[in-house]
Amino acid sequence: MATDHAIGIDIGGTGIKGAVVDLGTGELVTERFKVRTPEGGRPSDILAATEELLVGIDVLTDGTKLPLGVCFPAIVKHGRTLSAANISDEWIGLPAEELFQNTLGRDIHFINDADAAGYAESRYGAAKGVDGLVILTTLGTGIGSALIHDGVLVPNSELGHLEIDGHDAESRAAYSAMERESLSWAQWAKRLQRYYSFVEFLFSPDLFVVGGGVSKHHEEFLPLLDLRTPIAPAVHRNNAGILGAAALAIR
Repeated sequence: MATDHAIGIDIGGTGIKGAVVDLGTGELVTERFKVRTPEGGRPSDILAATEELLVGIDVLTDGTKLPLGVCFPAIVKHGRTLSAANISDEWIGLPAEELFQNTLGRDIHFINDADAAGYAESRYGAAKGVDGLVILTTLGTGIGSALIHDGVLVPNSELGHLEIDGHDAESRAAYSAMERESLSWAQWAKRLQRYYSFVEFLFSPDLFVVGGGVSKHHEEFLPLLDLRTPIAPAVHRNNAGILGAAALAIR
């Protein structure tokens, strides 16, 4: 297995997935392995499931221990998880990077999942070659975000939790709010307009990138937005976390 390859693992609330990535092209060079996130998302269970996944991937690497990046649904600071999204609150405050390294038996690069997705889009996707400030937002159960300035990631932005009109932004503008309240695309787009206009005012970005599963329906809602900033759908969607985690593993 070539040295310009790395493994990316993306841990989410419902599934844990990973693959070997070609760092030059951003393409998966193995199948995408996936296991279910254990019910309750407790630390010992997720660590064991991630180890199981990595064993399957390692079989395909000819015995080479490739660089490994892991992305995770939490604020990650100095290797500690300071929040927990759709996983057990037992993760809050844990030295998670160290726990994963001890369980997996190797050094890892450990990062927030939205940050990994944003980095993937800057290296291999919709933001490749874009100078200045790129803001990626993932529209799903909540709103994840990543800030990339001239290709450098500024970690742990939490732009889904901006307070807008007295509400936590993601409670009204995440894709889950559209589903929960049975909003039409046009009704949801009005909320997105309010959200993106506010973020635009605060940061004056050069590009917005919109990820999350709903981005495959981008033609239903992005054309309804009126912004000064260009806004584009993410390219890599479900693989973005894997790609970003792998790319950051060698940095």
